[in-house]
Amino acid sequence: MSKKRALFVTQEMNPYTAISEISEIVRKLPQATQEKGMEIRVLMPKYGVINERRHRLHEVVRLSGMNIIVDDEDYPLIIKVASLPGARMQVYFLDNEEFFRRKFYFDGADEKPFEDNMDRMVFFCKGVMETVRKFGWPPDLIHCHGWLTSLIPLYLKTVYKDDPVFQSSKIVYSAYTNDYEKTFNERFLDIAAINKLEKSDLEAFGKGKKISLLAGGIAHADGVMAGSKNLSKTVSNLIEESGKPFLNFMELEELVPSCIEFYKNLMEEEEA
Repeated sequence: MSKKRALFVTQEMNPYTAISEISEIVRKLPQATQEKGMEIRVLMPKYGVINERRHRLHEVVRLSGMNIIVDDEDYPLIIKVASLPGARMQVYFLDNEEFFRRKFYFDGADEKPFEDNMDRMVFFCKGVMETVRKFGWPPDLIHCHGWLTSLIPLYLKTVYKDDPVFQSSKIVYSAYTNDYEKTFNERFLDIAAINKLEKSDLEAFGKGKKISLLAGGIAHADGVMAGSKNLSKTVSNLIEESGKPFLNFMELEELVPSCIEFYKNLMEEEEA
């Protein structure tokens, strides 16, 4: 019997970034999953602050060369890879000159969120799906970490639902506290509606000026985890009302074994 495959999609990961608690969680969880016998791959953005020489990134020519359409504009997608020291793990980086070469993450030098964060998010999420298709590597489980990944559950259940690469994939969405959606507006529903999706397909993300990335991610996931200790009452209610399998917040040492068991139960549901 072939090994189960787990794909980790994250907006950050130690040692490449140290933006929030996500960086450390995603450093530990894939390695522990691999040590339990699963094949794993990790995808994240290639921010301009990541030192390519120090971390030994190099371009994967066979995966690069795709164009990702965002709001009717074509943006080249470059894929780079690095080996994580001491872990026998490879991390793949999605890069684009316009969206990810700047020397900041999500806020500019003025400490204000970038106006194109919505476009960057759509580029990254669609880029992840197309990259995995090009891998030809069907994941049994996909775990999304961070607001930047919040469209992936939707895309998996709509645009890519009939794609053989994703037909057996279960998706887990970790809910973390997030202030960036406050800067999102109704245009998000237009640009996120890729590949003939309608704005109505994004209804779970909200309407008008009130966008909730967490609500959209939770609605389309197969399982939900509380990544942050103090989620708002609104988010906690969303999770409870969804009726999805749920793993509550726990510290990292407890999280890793509990999370792997959570994966196992979700994948067994698919087999049943």
